[in-house]
Amino acid sequence: MENINPSYATLLKTALRNGTKKGWSGFLWMIKIVVPVSFLTTLLAWSGWLNKIEFIIQPVMGVLSLPAQAALPLLIGILTGIYGGIAAMVVLPFSAGEMTLMAVFLLMAHNMIQEGIVQGKSGIHPVKATLFRLSAATLTVIIVAPWLAVPSPSSITAAPLTFVRTPLFDMLLQWLDVALGLCLKIFVIIMILLTFLEIMKIFNWIVPIVRFMSPLLKIMGLDRNVGFLWMTAILFGLTYGGAVIVEEAKERGLSKKDLEMLHLSVGINHSLIEDPPLFIVLGLNAFWLYIPRLITAILTVHLIRLWQEFAKRYINR
Repeated sequence: MENINPSYATLLKTALRNGTKKGWSGFLWMIKIVVPVSFLTTLLAWSGWLNKIEFIIQPVMGVLSLPAQAALPLLIGILTGIYGGIAAMVVLPFSAGEMTLMAVFLLMAHNMIQEGIVQGKSGIHPVKATLFRLSAATLTVIIVAPWLAVPSPSSITAAPLTFVRTPLFDMLLQWLDVALGLCLKIFVIIMILLTFLEIMKIFNWIVPIVRFMSPLLKIMGLDRNVGFLWMTAILFGLTYGGAVIVEEAKERGLSKKDLEMLHLSVGINHSLIEDPPLFIVLGLNAFWLYIPRLITAILTVHLIRLWQEFAKRYINR
């Protein structure tokens, strides 16, 4: 017993050191996005530029039951990721319902270029993955919107954007206050999560957890052979877990069908530990941040499997 405890203490110390190091590195990388994006968003909103293109973006956002201002956080999130989208979202005036709809969309469709490349290298065409995620996010938001007490698309379209320019110095102070608060929240979340994930890795807890989660894989409509990749995407996300996903997909020799099903599922529903809490700290209801995209991922895989079986029996005979 005397020889066991020190080894566990050493492993824990190593995990904490690695987790802290990766957490700090990740935090520095993220604020390089958050700070300039939040400032640019604030500046664009202050300039009144959004009002000038309202006639273009209002009808598109109306389909999602969102105001025209929501186009900027959604576009930034699609291109840069969750943190960029949040950085843009928190400096604009949205209701809790509108922020929830944007969160649902961004949790499913964010960082599309980088994550599309990762998915393309490990089992699915990046264009297919990207278009599928955007379509799934749009349909999910349309279905969820009536439950969140947000105005109907018609009423949103009819309501013009209001614009009152505050003094430049006041705008800068407001931005600085919001940006510092957001960076602090990101720092705490990233340090805790990456340290915990390092502990899981160094003590080899991930594989037993995948084995334990086999019944859930069946519900998700996924083969057990992709269980480790699925768990990697669920825990680390497509960006952080990208290297693992790519290498494991090559080594395991998984079928194209299984890999496509995996990517369609995790493209919609990944990074469950890291991403939703970023919206929860903004006061949004956790139910809407987890359940809609989980249901969408389950239905997607099962419906595709049903269609493939139908096509095999009656179309491709």
